[in-house]
Amino acid sequence: MNSPEQRTSRPVALISGGSRGIGRAVALRLAEDGHDISFCFRGDEQAAANLEKELTASGARVLARRVDVTDAAAVRDWADATEKELGPVAVAVTSAGITRDKPLLMMSDDDWHDVVDTNLDGAYHVCRAVVFPMMKRRSGAIVTVSSVSGLYGNAGQTNYAASKAGVIALTRSLAKEVGRRGIRVNAVAPGLIDTDMSAVLDDQVKQQVTARTALGRTGLAAEVAEAVSFLASARASYVTGAVLPVDGGL
Repeated sequence: MNSPEQRTSRPVALISGGSRGIGRAVALRLAEDGHDISFCFRGDEQAAANLEKELTASGARVLARRVDVTDAAAVRDWADATEKELGPVAVAVTSAGITRDKPLLMMSDDDWHDVVDTNLDGAYHVCRAVVFPMMKRRSGAIVTVSSVSGLYGNAGQTNYAASKAGVIALTRSLAKEVGRRGIRVNAVAPGLIDTDMSAVLDDQVKQQVTARTALGRTGLAAEVAEAVSFLASARASYVTGAVLPVDGGL
């Protein structure tokens, strides 16, 4: 644990689901922007260790912790540990997410609840853990990771689309609640992004989505991270309650 004397003037970014995919790209981009990084992961300890090593080599102080974002107490403990070890959280990014894709008629109750609990409740738990300290300091930025599925719906993803639509509603409502306290809350809505999550999709499905995408390709996690970097920064100082699609014109 770092003592107060060891703390630097670098702002702190807290990122859920940071070890892989979009969360990993966001962690690297925000470290490049000059943030110290606290990220959580649920399962892939090796990926987390690799990211921690890469972030540390870039000059960032890092706190990596295994956290199930469906567990409110665990998320609060992680946020508290971040403030104690690294300093006040200036930016929070809710990137943890899962899919359990299938038609509603074939969907089990567990398929529904696992996705909603992780994607929507997890975002709520992170926001709830960081927003009060931000309000006391009258500053902060929260960026949630939604999806174009949450904007338009998608066959075979009723659970995922519902959870991501909920994230958008949470984002817009929270922005109205805390804006006068100097806190901005925005969302990104990625389209088909080249990550581990999309790797399990059938090639034909990917081709169909790409064919409907104006730019004619899948996106990169780093391209989503650029949008998060913007929304988290002073460059977006008059942007709150916004949902920024990063979907190549899907």
